[in-house]
Amino acid sequence: MTTTRTTRLRRPLLAGTTAVAAMAVTAGFMAASPEQATAATGPKLSLVAATGSVTLTSWKEEPGVYLDLGTYLTAEGTPLELKVTRKSYKDPVVVTQTVYEGGKAKAKVLPRGTVKDFSGLPGFAEITLTDKAGKKVVSRTESFCPNNASGRIRPDAPSTSKYPESCPTNPFTLGSVWGVEKGWASNTYAGSYTQPVKLAAGTYTAKVGVAKKYRDLFGIADKPATVKVTVQERSWEEGNGLAAARSAAAGEHAGHGTAGGHAGHGAAHQAPAGHAHGPVKPVQAGAPETSGATPSYNVGHGPLKAAPPALPWALKKQQAALAGAQGADAAGARTGDATGQTDGSRKAPALTPAAKRPTGKASVPDVPKPDLRSLPAYGITISDGTENIPGKDYLAFSANVWNAGPAQLVVDGFRSPGKAKMDAYQYFYDAKGKQVGYTPTGTMEWDPRPGHVHWHFTDFASYRLLKADKKEAVRSGKEAFCLANTDAVDYTVKNANWHPFNTDLATACGQENSISVREVLDVGSGDTYTQDLPGQSFDITDVPNGTYYIQVLANPAKRLKETNLDNNSALRKVVLGGKPGKRTVTVPAHDLVDAN
Repeated sequence: MTTTRTTRLRRPLLAGTTAVAAMAVTAGFMAASPEQATAATGPKLSLVAATGSVTLTSWKEEPGVYLDLGTYLTAEGTPLELKVTRKSYKDPVVVTQTVYEGGKAKAKVLPRGTVKDFSGLPGFAEITLTDKAGKKVVSRTESFCPNNASGRIRPDAPSTSKYPESCPTNPFTLGSVWGVEKGWASNTYAGSYTQPVKLAAGTYTAKVGVAKKYRDLFGIADKPATVKVTVQERSWEEGNGLAAARSAAAGEHAGHGTAGGHAGHGAAHQAPAGHAHGPVKPVQAGAPETSGATPSYNVGHGPLKAAPPALPWALKKQQAALAGAQGADAAGARTGDATGQTDGSRKAPALTPAAKRPTGKASVPDVPKPDLRSLPAYGITISDGTENIPGKDYLAFSANVWNAGPAQLVVDGFRSPGKAKMDAYQYFYDAKGKQVGYTPTGTMEWDPRPGHVHWHFTDFASYRLLKADKKEAVRSGKEAFCLANTDAVDYTVKNANWHPFNTDLATACGQENSISVREVLDVGSGDTYTQDLPGQSFDITDVPNGTYYIQVLANPAKRLKETNLDNNSALRKVVLGGKPGKRTVTVPAHDLVDAN
């Protein structure tokens, strides 16, 4: 259980990684023969280094050096595919591996305790660094998310990876899929899920190996990779200026991506962005990963965006050379989105709404529909409010509503010229993806507040603070939301989309002058609103101390058509204490989930 008292809210650090196809083919990456691949019941996994030497920067303003050494796990013959699930929050997390016998997929249950959460394989990589005199200066283990920043290792490998782009870190995740596509390699760097190390400027030798339990489990050869490491010390004020240095620091220190993920579990080294308008505030450090939402750029709805993913070393070297030759602007021109490459600055384009309002008679056909469910509240803390009103106490929290499927939630908003609100419609599709019906489902309204500044679909969810007897004590004023797939809640459900389209804040939420918008919540994904946003709190100034429950309720007005309306509520127990102006909140564990 956790007791907190704070007046400075921090947005969750979300995890996300993206595939980047920028690795050169080397002899160490060559494929197994077709005969070997056919005979194998599981993938042939190897640990390789993309290069024999790397240069790491120790920034004077930072706590140390992040060990992004350019080592990768490669898969040949068949993919490495792991499904990680728990039946409920009362059950432990278990993992199964997909293996193949006679060309048919088969689930192999891995030993109990192989994983403890959804963030990756704990203690997978073993890292040692020795100095020029041969003295060991670093010895550590790091967890490994197979969905880390990755790329093809040979030209005839599948052009894209079917696996998700991060390992989720939302404490209430229910199911995840991890994988390294055959002919691909995944970065073993654990990003900000590791602590930086203090290293003086100089040269070192790094050895990176796979822990014995994983070598035995997956049949990985005991062949550690050796990398020569040069550490250079610099200051943000040097070189191309503060902005360029900070940009380089973000690229080097970031993990994998959000919402955010492991090699995509980015460090918060970049300036505020997203929907927040107005004066730029100082960068805030990300909250611990256990308090955050997730996955690929999934920062949830908050004023700060996630750090970029860990890039393959070869691409980073190319960027660094370009920056040195032409300055920060030239380097920026090469980063960002391109075919097969994402560095964390991605802006997902708006999802296109129907060209015009639906016509004909509204109907709700007998086809698959979404199933909206709420996760228990988390990121719970006491605040004096975003307006810093003296004498006021607020109970702030993060909340998520997700779609268990088997169909997407698709809502379009249409604006009559001159009207302040849009009329909203829910659409329905058959098994072939053809639209076969629609129904009016309320309205959309423009929210101009910092941290929002987009169109909200009304009555998507509501929040209530309930007394110990489950009767309402306080109701939050927030009931309108811009929908985005910020969290991979359960990618093992039927029809889960492992690559949802709108995962960041630049989704389909539109601009003030928009005439129509489309908002989508994909199967398996949820939408997190973080505790530092307006409306994500209860005014508890006059609420007595005692036991309460935070209720997150999806589809409160039942306007949206679902497969099940009986699973829309989630409760999280909290205990209020303290004195006015110095209130405290204690958050007991929710079954086996002990994270506030």
